[in-house]
Amino acid sequence: MPVPFPFSAIVGQEEMKLALLIGAVDSRIGGVLVFGDRGTGKSTAIRALAALLPKMRVVADCRYGCDPEAEVGVLCAECRVRHNGTPFKTKQVPVPVVDLPLGATEDRVIGALDLEMALTRGEKAFEPGLLARAHRGFLYIDEVNLLEDHLVDALLDVAASGENLVEREGLSVRHPARFVLIGSGNPEEGELRPQLLDRFGLSVEVRTPQDLATRVQVVRLRDEFERNPEAFTEKWKRKDAKVRKRITDAQALLPAIEVPDHTLEQASRLCMALGTDGLRGELTLIRAARALAALDGDTSVGVPHLRKLAAPALRHRLRRDPLDESGSTARVDRVVQELFPA
Repeated sequence: MPVPFPFSAIVGQEEMKLALLIGAVDSRIGGVLVFGDRGTGKSTAIRALAALLPKMRVVADCRYGCDPEAEVGVLCAECRVRHNGTPFKTKQVPVPVVDLPLGATEDRVIGALDLEMALTRGEKAFEPGLLARAHRGFLYIDEVNLLEDHLVDALLDVAASGENLVEREGLSVRHPARFVLIGSGNPEEGELRPQLLDRFGLSVEVRTPQDLATRVQVVRLRDEFERNPEAFTEKWKRKDAKVRKRITDAQALLPAIEVPDHTLEQASRLCMALGTDGLRGELTLIRAARALAALDGDTSVGVPHLRKLAAPALRHRLRRDPLDESGSTARVDRVVQELFPA
């Protein structure tokens, strides 16, 4: 198994790294969309974060990795049957990172009839797909803007409900599928369907570094890693451990973070000024700001948190304005400066 590049060794791309950390702290954010130039560390950062996270506890022998401390209503059908008031047998496993390839079939993604079981035993059994494997982890889609429409439809249904329902070949199976959806791509290769774009909580833009010192540092670190991955990882082990502790501390602190009415009003005022559709913008902005406050060790959410996350939370929710040639990021920054002057 290849050694992932250390998360703390990634140079620059601060907005992307922060968005991924926020997604790790609170999976309800809705995932992260990373759009930008090729070769800017998008997939490297995602795999590095997953390797950084502490192992999670799952129900032993559960095909879906159910949380043993979850309420009965969110367990899979098999775990509900086994749940009789006594503690589950558990084990620890790494947080899953599942790649969804562009050419994957619908059966491969959502699951299908287990043909081997049907042919050898004459029994109808369900073979879980990629969505089941990604439960409580990350589902990563590279070139997400090139994903086929039928797979987009399946993802939209699961993203909305947190469950995967499969009804085919005489099977009717429902299982939990809650994951952090991570998409990356190059906007020059096509746009994302509006329905799927809206499901991403945060949208991040990455660009090739333009200053010489940063480019040299990136190349130097990557070359050092490729020559001796184990030694390089050991060198950055302590810094990665600090990031891991920051995430776990934030997860523990998150339920206690308060959001004052004033902050809620400011978030709504910002979304109204930008003309975002619906209320998903406010909800995402507040949730992300709460996670940021937890990462920073703060006890409540304030305007500085909103200001820092306004662009990634709202830039992909703006209507196109034919009279405004500035990009969505510039529009958000302009309104933020008007409402929340530094």
